[in-house]
Amino acid sequence: MHHLITGVLRAAIAVAIALGLFGQIVVIPTTAADEVDVFPAYAPFAAPYVAVAILGVACVQVALAAVWRLLGMVRHGAIFTPRAYPWVDIIIGSSVVATTLAVGAAAHLAVAEIPSPDDGMDVLSGLAAAIAAAGAGASFAMLTLIMRSLLRRATALRTEMAGVI
Repeated sequence: MHHLITGVLRAAIAVAIALGLFGQIVVIPTTAADEVDVFPAYAPFAAPYVAVAILGVACVQVALAAVWRLLGMVRHGAIFTPRAYPWVDIIIGSSVVATTLAVGAAAHLAVAEIPSPDDGMDVLSGLAAAIAAAGAGASFAMLTLIMRSLLRRATALRTEMAGVI
Protein backbone atom coordinates (compact mmCIF):
# COMPACT_ATOMS: atom_id res chain seq x y z
CA MET A 1 0.00 0.00 0.00
CA HIS A 2 1.35 3.41 -0.91
CA HIS A 3 2.63 5.59 1.93
CA LEU A 4 0.27 8.39 0.92
CA ILE A 5 -2.77 6.12 1.28
CA THR A 6 -1.70 4.87 4.71
CA GLY A 7 -1.02 8.45 5.75
CA VAL A 8 -4.47 9.57 4.67
CA LEU A 9 -6.08 6.59 6.41
CA ARG A 10 -4.16 7.33 9.59
CA ALA A 11 -5.25 10.98 9.44
CA ALA A 12 -8.87 9.85 9.06
CA ILE A 13 -8.47 7.51 12.03
CA ALA A 14 -7.00 10.32 14.14
CA VAL A 15 -9.92 12.59 13.25
CA ALA A 16 -12.43 9.82 14.02
CA ILE A 17 -10.83 9.14 17.42
CA ALA A 18 -10.82 12.87 18.22
CA LEU A 19 -14.47 13.23 17.20
CA GLY A 20 -15.31 10.21 19.34
CA LEU A 21 -13.55 11.79 22.29
CA PHE A 22 -15.49 15.01 21.73
CA GLY A 23 -18.69 12.98 21.63
CA GLN A 24 -17.80 11.17 24.85
CA ILE A 25 -16.91 14.34 26.74
CA VAL A 26 -19.39 16.87 25.33
CA VAL A 27 -22.13 15.54 23.06
CA ILE A 28 -23.38 12.44 24.90
CA PRO A 29 -23.58 13.94 28.42
CA THR A 30 -25.01 17.24 27.14
CA THR A 31 -27.66 15.52 25.06
CA ALA A 32 -28.68 13.36 28.01
CA ALA A 33 -28.87 16.41 30.28
CA ASP A 34 -30.97 18.26 27.72
CA GLU A 35 -33.37 15.33 27.43
CA VAL A 36 -33.73 15.18 31.22
CA ASP A 37 -34.43 18.93 31.27
CA VAL A 38 -37.19 18.52 28.69
CA PHE A 39 -38.66 15.37 30.24
CA PRO A 40 -37.58 14.88 33.90
CA ALA A 41 -38.96 11.32 34.01
CA TYR A 42 -35.85 10.26 32.01
CA ALA A 43 -33.56 11.19 34.93
CA PRO A 44 -33.18 7.64 36.35
CA PHE A 45 -32.18 6.33 32.93
CA ALA A 46 -29.74 9.07 31.95
CA ALA A 47 -26.60 7.91 33.76
CA PRO A 48 -26.76 4.24 32.70
CA TYR A 49 -27.47 5.07 29.06
CA VAL A 50 -24.75 7.73 29.02
CA ALA A 51 -22.30 5.16 30.39
CA VAL A 52 -23.31 2.60 27.74
CA ALA A 53 -23.00 5.19 24.96
CA ILE A 54 -19.57 6.32 26.16
CA LEU A 55 -18.37 2.71 26.41
CA GLY A 56 -19.73 1.99 22.93
CA VAL A 57 -17.76 4.89 21.48
CA ALA A 58 -14.69 3.71 23.41
CA CYS A 59 -15.02 0.29 21.75
CA VAL A 60 -14.94 1.95 18.34
CA GLN A 61 -11.88 3.97 19.38
CA VAL A 62 -10.06 0.83 20.52
CA ALA A 63 -10.80 -0.84 17.19
CA LEU A 64 -9.57 2.23 15.33
CA ALA A 65 -6.34 2.21 17.34
CA ALA A 66 -5.81 -1.42 16.36
CA VAL A 67 -6.44 -0.54 12.70
CA TRP A 68 -3.86 2.25 13.09
CA ARG A 69 -1.32 -0.34 14.20
CA LEU A 70 -2.25 -2.70 11.37
CA LEU A 71 -1.76 0.14 8.88
CA GLY A 72 1.76 0.54 10.25
CA MET A 73 2.36 -3.14 9.65
CA VAL A 74 1.07 -2.79 6.09
CA ARG A 75 3.37 0.17 5.55
CA HIS A 76 6.37 -1.93 6.61
CA GLY A 77 5.27 -5.05 4.74
CA ALA A 78 4.75 -7.03 7.94
CA ILE A 79 1.00 -7.61 7.82
CA PHE A 80 1.35 -11.28 6.89
CA THR A 81 3.11 -12.20 10.13
CA PRO A 82 1.80 -13.62 13.39
CA ARG A 83 2.38 -10.18 14.97
CA ALA A 84 -0.82 -9.00 13.25
CA TYR A 85 -3.05 -11.56 14.99
CA PRO A 86 -3.36 -9.80 18.36
CA TRP A 87 -4.40 -6.55 16.68
CA VAL A 88 -7.12 -8.33 14.73
CA ASP A 89 -8.21 -10.05 17.96
CA ILE A 90 -8.49 -6.62 19.61
CA ILE A 91 -10.78 -5.46 16.81
CA ILE A 92 -12.92 -8.57 17.21
CA GLY A 93 -13.02 -8.19 21.00
CA SER A 94 -14.02 -4.54 20.87
CA SER A 95 -16.78 -5.29 18.37
CA VAL A 96 -18.08 -8.11 20.58
CA VAL A 97 -18.12 -5.81 23.62
CA ALA A 98 -19.92 -3.08 21.66
CA THR A 99 -22.42 -5.63 20.37
CA THR A 100 -23.03 -6.89 23.89
CA LEU A 101 -23.66 -3.31 25.06
CA ALA A 102 -26.16 -2.81 22.22
CA VAL A 103 -27.93 -6.09 23.00
CA GLY A 104 -28.13 -5.09 26.66
CA ALA A 105 -29.57 -1.70 25.78
CA ALA A 106 -32.07 -3.30 23.41
CA ALA A 107 -33.13 -5.82 26.03
CA HIS A 108 -33.61 -3.09 28.61
CA LEU A 109 -35.57 -0.90 26.22
CA ALA A 110 -37.76 -3.86 25.28
CA VAL A 111 -38.77 -4.80 28.82
CA ALA A 112 -38.43 -1.62 30.90
CA GLU A 113 -41.34 0.65 31.64
CA ILE A 114 -39.82 3.89 30.42
CA PRO A 115 -42.17 6.88 30.48
CA SER A 116 -42.41 8.75 27.20
CA PRO A 117 -43.80 12.15 26.19
CA ASP A 118 -44.49 10.98 22.62
CA ASP A 119 -46.61 7.84 23.02
CA GLY A 120 -43.46 5.70 23.26
CA MET A 121 -42.11 6.53 19.82
CA ASP A 122 -38.80 7.77 21.22
CA VAL A 123 -38.36 4.53 23.16
CA LEU A 124 -39.27 2.49 20.08
CA SER A 125 -36.77 4.51 18.03
CA GLY A 126 -34.10 3.84 20.63
CA LEU A 127 -34.99 0.15 20.59
CA ALA A 128 -34.76 0.05 16.79
CA ALA A 129 -31.39 1.82 16.89
CA ALA A 130 -30.07 -0.58 19.54
CA ILE A 131 -31.24 -3.61 17.53
CA ALA A 132 -29.65 -2.19 14.39
CA ALA A 133 -26.39 -1.52 16.26
CA ALA A 134 -26.41 -5.05 17.67
CA GLY A 135 -26.98 -6.53 14.22
CA ALA A 136 -24.28 -4.39 12.64
CA GLY A 137 -21.85 -5.21 15.44
CA ALA A 138 -22.49 -8.94 15.21
CA SER A 139 -22.10 -8.84 11.43
CA PHE A 140 -18.84 -6.91 11.74
CA ALA A 141 -17.50 -9.34 14.34
CA MET A 142 -18.33 -12.34 12.14
CA LEU A 143 -16.79 -10.70 9.08
CA THR A 144 -13.64 -9.88 11.02
CA LEU A 145 -13.45 -13.48 12.26
CA ILE A 146 -13.57 -14.65 8.65
CA MET A 147 -10.91 -12.13 7.67
CA ARG A 148 -8.73 -13.30 10.56
CA SER A 149 -8.88 -16.86 9.28
CA LEU A 150 -7.94 -15.61 5.81
CA LEU A 151 -5.02 -13.68 7.33
CA ARG A 152 -3.84 -16.80 9.14
CA ARG A 153 -4.03 -18.81 5.91
CA ALA A 154 -2.21 -16.15 3.91
CA THR A 155 0.48 -15.94 6.60
CA ALA A 156 0.94 -19.71 6.53
CA LEU A 157 1.18 -19.70 2.72
CA ARG A 158 3.69 -16.85 2.78
CA THR A 159 5.81 -18.65 5.37
CA GLU A 160 5.66 -21.84 3.29
CA MET A 161 6.65 -19.97 0.13
CA ALA A 162 9.54 -18.29 1.93
CA GLY A 163 10.77 -21.72 3.02
CA VAL A 164 10.62 -23.00 -0.55
CA ILE A 165 12.45 -20.02 -1.99
